[in-house]
Amino acid sequence: MSVGRTWSVALSGLEGALVEVEADLSNQTPGFQIIGLPDKALGEAARRVFNACANAGLQLPRRHLTVNLSPASLPKSGSGFDVAIAIASLATETAMDAASIAATAHLGELGLDGRLRPVPGVLPAVAAAAQAGIRRVVVPWANREEAQLVEGVTVLGAIDLAEVARWHGAVAEDLGHEPVAGGASAPEDPPELDLSEVIGQREAVDALVVAAAGGHHLLMCGPPGAGKTMLARRLPGILPALDDRAALSVASIRSLSGETVTALSRVPPFEAPHHSASMAALVGGGSRHVRPGAIARASEGVLFLDEAGEFMGSALDALRQPLEGGSIVIHRAGATAAFPARFQLVLATNPCPCGNYGVVGGACICPAMAIRRYLGRLSGPLLDRIDIELSLARVSVAHRHASAPPTLTTAVARDRVGEARARAARRLAGTPWRVNAHVAGAWLREGPHAPPPVVRRPLDAALHRGALTLRGYDRVLRVAWSIADLAGRASPGVEDVGRALYLKKGITP
Repeated sequence: MSVGRTWSVALSGLEGALVEVEADLSNQTPGFQIIGLPDKALGEAARRVFNACANAGLQLPRRHLTVNLSPASLPKSGSGFDVAIAIASLATETAMDAASIAATAHLGELGLDGRLRPVPGVLPAVAAAAQAGIRRVVVPWANREEAQLVEGVTVLGAIDLAEVARWHGAVAEDLGHEPVAGGASAPEDPPELDLSEVIGQREAVDALVVAAAGGHHLLMCGPPGAGKTMLARRLPGILPALDDRAALSVASIRSLSGETVTALSRVPPFEAPHHSASMAALVGGGSRHVRPGAIARASEGVLFLDEAGEFMGSALDALRQPLEGGSIVIHRAGATAAFPARFQLVLATNPCPCGNYGVVGGACICPAMAIRRYLGRLSGPLLDRIDIELSLARVSVAHRHASAPPTLTTAVARDRVGEARARAARRLAGTPWRVNAHVAGAWLREGPHAPPPVVRRPLDAALHRGALTLRGYDRVLRVAWSIADLAGRASPGVEDVGRALYLKKGITP
């Protein structure tokens, strides 16, 4: 046949679209042309395909080859189309099973020796192909375990182009190539850190459990050594395990980031970027290829910003829209990429640059202007999106020895959080929300489970005094629901609302 057709996948963020790759032979000056809005890396595929076919013992036609990537209006980038282009081109003249080629999606980059090299984003690409009805995919050998995580798809992890051609019925020699090794493997799940190791911060631990139960954002302010980082790193351990949808989303983000994914982790992710991180490193971006940032990698888990006062103000303010919407859309010239950003934000900051402002026995050497500038990086609109604010103090020796009540363990806290979330999920059945932090404010105030006016009276008074904005009003109400869920109550009472207001203003252990 003179026209060969197969499929590949173009990714835009986590979303994938099927691309039909068709090659046509014509009696023009011999050449190889790729059309259909390819980027520079994809435009260079012609030389890679030509050399790979020659070194795999598969001869390309000696006529003019035109390869079209359809739909032509969809931007396409990267080298992951190489295998599809090579197979479609070979199918124009080589005896191959046309039906097999047309029913298969091909992903992977070609080396000049004909071997298939791994590419990032195989997991979301295979998932997109499966959703579009494709049931057979070819991927590089190093990506085979990742592709097999998608159910209902037959995966061929190919070593070289000749193996792919043989799979489609062509006659090709087995050259005995060694497979190309994969890239950096996804890190193993970190060891579980136990809450019982936190000494003397019982009220802060209780607030951490409330944050986990409702998916609330948290700010901790205190001097160095108060336990802010220790508390934050124990938050993922008390969160419920990821379900199938969330685990697949987390693994897809890891795949797009260039990690080799071999299994679905059920542990919520934990991201802690350095305070020198730029806005693009936090929210994602890139000049040519849009890559997920820290907020996308933390989706379904925890984003921890230690030394928040040292981050650039513009980087922190860029978090405001993702905190509200649960997603981030990155616009570039000719391309738009969307990533999930449904994370719990945990901020930790010192009270001043030196860390000793207001510390008993400490001597702060910071000028007043430096303190205002330091804390001013946490803007009012950002703080208005924080549900719980904690003021931590260092634990004294006397306090440590006086802690008679038994400490809360991670296992017990995780059970309590699971029960509270199950209670919230039953209440929110039939709505688009599953945790309290995501519930719309209007539904909280006017929905079927809205607390009576007498319960909301402290909130109304704070709103009237200007101590709360309406957004803050809704956030306090969400925290009150989480406190009630932990206590097993059907609805929050006045004491729950008072406790939520206290947590919003901060606590001093």
